[in-house]
Amino acid sequence: MKKIGFLSFGHWSDSPHSQTRSASDTLLQSIDLAVAAEELGADGAYFRVHHFARQLASPFPLLAAIGAKTERIEIGTGVIDMRYENPMYMVEDAGAADLIAGGRLQLGISRGSPEQVVDGWRYFGYQPAERETEADMARKHAEVLLKVLEGEGFARPNPRPMFPNPPGLLRLEPHSPGLRDRIWWGAGSNGTAAWAAEQGMNLMSSTLKFDEGGAPFHVQQAEQIRAFRKAWTEAGWQREPRVSVSRSIFAITTDLDDAYFGGDGESKDQVGFIDGPNKAIFGRSYAAEPEVLIKQLAEDEAIAEADTLLLTVPNQLGVEYSAHVIENILEHVAPALGWR
Repeated sequence: MKKIGFLSFGHWSDSPHSQTRSASDTLLQSIDLAVAAEELGADGAYFRVHHFARQLASPFPLLAAIGAKTERIEIGTGVIDMRYENPMYMVEDAGAADLIAGGRLQLGISRGSPEQVVDGWRYFGYQPAERETEADMARKHAEVLLKVLEGEGFARPNPRPMFPNPPGLLRLEPHSPGLRDRIWWGAGSNGTAAWAAEQGMNLMSSTLKFDEGGAPFHVQQAEQIRAFRKAWTEAGWQREPRVSVSRSIFAITTDLDDAYFGGDGESKDQVGFIDGPNKAIFGRSYAAEPEVLIKQLAEDEAIAEADTLLLTVPNQLGVEYSAHVIENILEHVAPALGWR
């Protein structure tokens, strides 16, 4: 059994072929898609976060709105770039969104990937300390976030406050119990997956990672997941961790499906460079009739290792079509693979 959700990049464009022509379109349709996905029986609604782009950027108003409009579905991010984040303010926003949703927030964070502008985090007021990298800065922000989410007091109260204080040191409010255990790290390598386990974060692995050995993407990703679980056990955490992988999977059941994605049936892994000299491997897309997809996905080692599968959806094709993509997998593929 697997949890199956969707992952939206939240693009918008004024192209006449796009059904998301503005930021307003994307935000409102994201809410509608989460509601539709819950009605279909999906388990999660996740959203990418990118700055300086015509994509979703400020996740917490969106997550809070979805939390208020739904009852069961998990809501989350995949991922928030911690180079840009004030972890204190983020704790307050995340706590409020999680309380509105009744404890359904699953917050994916990471060191981030190349953005639309050079060193965009500098415009947000952040820069690495001397002899530190931007990745070090992101991990430091994440460590502060995790510590403060534990809910322990750390701030000395004013002896003459405007409002009465509880005894002792103060914590940030609102505090949402349990949210600390629902933080995920988007890892791009085996080493960062192990680091995430040491910090007690769940693992979120996308459709790309650094190439570590030359094996097919799904094999390398499965190795990453096993490295994460080994590090988790060695760290001594008592709870069971969560692991998600994302995939572009399209079951072709209509002529429109074939027109949009029939050409992706021969997709292969790709190798390239996205961040300096390190070679990265990009996982293939899956697009075929359901009976073919079932055979292909049964051989994907990383999906087999994960407990959660996030389906990337073509949000610019509109809510109805994106919901159709999700429904196709839930109805025609998942049961045959034992995911449902």
